[in-house]
Amino acid sequence: MSRHFKRALLAAALATASAAAFAAPVTYTIDPNHTDVVAQWNHFGFSNPIAHFGQVEGTITYDPDNVAASRVEVVLPLAGLSSHVKAFDDHLRNADFFDVEKFPQATFKSTAVEAAGEGKLKITGDLTIKGITRPVVLDTTINSVAAHPMSKQPTAGFDAVATIKRTDFDLGLYAPNVSDEVQLRITTEASVPKQGE
Repeated sequence: MSRHFKRALLAAALATASAAAFAAPVTYTIDPNHTDVVAQWNHFGFSNPIAHFGQVEGTITYDPDNVAASRVEVVLPLAGLSSHVKAFDDHLRNADFFDVEKFPQATFKSTAVEAAGEGKLKITGDLTIKGITRPVVLDTTINSVAAHPMSKQPTAGFDAVATIKRTDFDLGLYAPNVSDEVQLRITTEASVPKQGE
């Protein structure tokens, strides 16, 4: 192998490494068909019901080379709330709980993203429900960041868990008999939209 060829290979390798080190963050659009936010609580010690918050909208910006440059912005339209029990859904939507007519959506906006071990992130952000904003920490698992096998578009998938208190958001009816603490479990898939979409 000639000296000139070795130098060319080295230059190419350094250019590739440099490009990777300064790669721009990628912004993905959340796919509501493959995203679910599940809330679970304890009911008088007898059961642990769940409710789903679907129709999730938002974006995830992720930079594996500079995790701190990542960010998340999510809107949860409360019209998508479902416990699979209509009478209970109607109660959750009224003024006793979410008061959906006055506050039709909840939002989450990240304030910091940190690496938390191999394939893990700690996402801190502001959760707003009923016009009340409180800090929340999402313990997040990176499921996959790759080209989607069907669309071929860059796609990222994450799972996350967090615990919030209902009383922090004026949702505390029946607490503590119905647990104040609610566990949130989130799974999401997000892709870079195709050009023209």
